[in-house]
Amino acid sequence: MSKIAFKVNITPAEALEQVKKYQTGAGSELIHEELYDLGEGKAIGTLVFQKYYFRAGNRAALVVLADNLKGYSEVRTIATGSSQGVFINFDWGAADDYAASVRKALAAHIIED
Repeated sequence: MSKIAFKVNITPAEALEQVKKYQTGAGSELIHEELYDLGEGKAIGTLVFQKYYFRAGNRAALVVLADNLKGYSEVRTIATGSSQGVFINFDWGAADDYAASVRKALAAHIIED
């Protein structure tokens, strides 16, 4: 499992849209998406993807959360499910790569890790 969090200078909706375009262009399947406008300029959204990694021999899941509930936009990403076995939790770096792909998609907008 791999987790990454960072702040961006765009709205949660804009961040999720950019991630969605990047991930679907990179072969990920969008499983779920939601975006809630909470009023007063606040929003929270979620994207869930899956992708097959040949080197790990398994599907990996990617969850992307974006919100601006604290007065700034924050993106959190969690990649999991990419290890091969019940007892061996080794995935050849697939989870790290999958989580880091969100950072790549939003690189021009990252303002703080």
